[in-house]
Amino acid sequence: MTQQPMKSCLACNKVLKGRVDKKFCDDTCRNGYNNLLRADTSNYTRNIIHALQKNRRILESFLGSEEMVKAKKEQLIQAGFYFKYHTHSATNKKGNIYYFCFEYAYLSLEHDWFLVVRKRE
Repeated sequence: MTQQPMKSCLACNKVLKGRVDKKFCDDTCRNGYNNLLRADTSNYTRNIIHALQKNRRILESFLGSEEMVKAKKEQLIQAGFYFKYHTHSATNKKGNIYYFCFEYAYLSLEHDWFLVVRKRE
């Protein structure tokens, strides 16, 4: 019987005991290792999700209990709105493009005005 070379944990380099295909000594090392691998992607994704959620809250606050309201671009920007982030868009029959942040949307109007609406069920 040939002896297998000693393998070490990918996270902490401790000698591994047990199964031959084992890569980590415990769940803490496995989780830490995988979190480090995804750290850059996770931060990027987390920042975009945060921006989308913030946009949604801003649109919701402008709309309140109304079905639709008009808001100036400057008002949205001052509230912290990021126009570059939206979840999807939809074009109506007139060719107007609504940009959505989840169930809330905005439509660009003339002279830096925007129409803010909530998606109908």
